[in-house]
Amino acid sequence: MAKRKTKFMCQECGYESPKWMGKCPGCGQWNKMVEEVESTGSTRRGAFANTGNTTVAAKATPITTIETVSEPRVKTDLNELNRVLGGGVVRGSLVLIGGDPGIGKSTLLLQVSYQLAKKAHSVLYISGEESMRQTKLRADRLGVTSDNLFVYSETNLHEISLTIENSNPDFVIVDSIQTIFHPEVTSAPGSVSQVRECTAELMRIGKTKGIAIFIVGHVTKEGSIAGPRLLEHMVDTVLYFEGERHHTYRILRAVKNRFGSTNEMGIFEMKEAGLEEVANPSEIFLEERSQGASGSTVVASMEGTRPVLVEIQALISPTSFGNPRRMATGIDHNRVSLLMAVLEKRVGLLLANQDAYLKVAGGVKLDEPAIDLAVAVSIASSFRDKPTRASDCIIGEVGLTGEVRRVSRIEQRVQEAAKLGFERIILPENNLGGWTPPQGVELIGVSSVSHALKVTLGG
Repeated sequence: MAKRKTKFMCQECGYESPKWMGKCPGCGQWNKMVEEVESTGSTRRGAFANTGNTTVAAKATPITTIETVSEPRVKTDLNELNRVLGGGVVRGSLVLIGGDPGIGKSTLLLQVSYQLAKKAHSVLYISGEESMRQTKLRADRLGVTSDNLFVYSETNLHEISLTIENSNPDFVIVDSIQTIFHPEVTSAPGSVSQVRECTAELMRIGKTKGIAIFIVGHVTKEGSIAGPRLLEHMVDTVLYFEGERHHTYRILRAVKNRFGSTNEMGIFEMKEAGLEEVANPSEIFLEERSQGASGSTVVASMEGTRPVLVEIQALISPTSFGNPRRMATGIDHNRVSLLMAVLEKRVGLLLANQDAYLKVAGGVKLDEPAIDLAVAVSIASSFRDKPTRASDCIIGEVGLTGEVRRVSRIEQRVQEAAKLGFERIILPENNLGGWTPPQGVELIGVSSVSHALKVTLGG
């Protein structure tokens, strides 16, 4: 007879302890330890090797004798999703999609299920949050109908495993992992133990049978996926669906991908008939740009292999408090403070008594160094109340000594700016040689922030 033992586990990092503690030694969070009762029977999990639809016991093999083959991918009709996944869906992969409630995770996966079903692939959509009738109503709204798309409403992992075994689908959608429970684990659905065990079982099914499985994960109020951090380590790909619920644009990012780049970004627009991909995001982000307004610049940022032009807005005003405020949306506020210190020390702008508010228009988050120069010019433009030229695109990294350093993939950035009609590109001086710029574009190399301000603002 199986014995039961009690342990305490952290909901944030999965740290295990035989006794309860107020502060988790693993992540340092308070009041995150919860009691878990689990069965310790004689069952064991064997290792597996992904060899299509058969299960083979894994054994130690010399690396020189292992045959390497390219992973076959199944493409969807959404090129933005294919780009984020690295070229398409890999069979036997486990993909985790997280995002805020109502952002469109279920809508995206139902559309993808229909697109795969149209290509004669068998798709099993497992809903633990909605009944089959509710799923059918949403499918009718999206125009989703196919005999190859099967809907199953269940939360018991044992029943789900039997259904997958009997139907043998090519793709499985699980919405969501927090509602699924393992009958041999006594804790409540959504707990650390349940999420870990259910994900491990789904991973075993997907790897041994060559089934690509998509898992929807809830997020906490901080924006991270709920459950143990181990969940993100177990899966092959982690995608985050971002965007404001009250805006139509959605951004899909890959933060982990064993089959592709983790810097790719896909942009969608939410409409009545579901999500539609945005082919030219730069044009969307710049369509409402104000002409002749101070504090506005355009930067060419790289999102994976794709250059995206976005507008950076800055508002500098005298503070009415003892300590000036530094607020930023879409940019790290620490980077804003650093660039303002460079402007004050190296250029001579008196910003110590000024409030600074910065924003990346369109809800995009930028974290690469090439946006530094555009942010600095935006701050100086708002402080001096002098607008930049509407046809200027600014690219460059700023060092602490005020120098402008070279950036990567300058040719792709300039070509994207030229395609959208920008006539003058301000870029690092060291990026000028070794390539041919497009026709009709003036390149101005700058070596310092002071030089860039003279070019863009004059004087």
